[in-house]
Amino acid sequence: DAGVHSKAWYAATCDRKTAEDALYRSNKDGSFLIRKSSGQDSRQPYTLVVFYNRRVYNIPIRFIESTRQYALGREKSGEERFDSVAEIVENHQRTSLVLIDSQNNTKDSTKLKHVVRVS
Repeated sequence: DAGVHSKAWYAATCDRKTAEDALYRSNKDGSFLIRKSSGQDSRQPYTLVVFYNRRVYNIPIRFIESTRQYALGREKSGEERFDSVAEIVENHQRTSLVLIDSQNNTKDSTKLKHVVRVS
């Protein structure tokens, strides 16, 4: 289990548009939630949705079968791996998360600060 089901930041049945709308409404840098990924791929079960600088970032959370751990974004060498999705959230409430905007090729970073609930 990824440790998500009892968490305030987990929006189980929320789709991408609903999540993005909720974050735009919050309009606070560092607002976030986690939703199930749209693709229903077991290797990418969840998506971390973060609001920063008037933009919403959808960051895939990968499940690494061989180690039964989770990691953010595309696979890269030396990446941080976590035993649960809850650990990813706790870690990035303390340490900044790098946000990569692939369209504008810019990088930002923020901590996960404000839990957004989808109504």
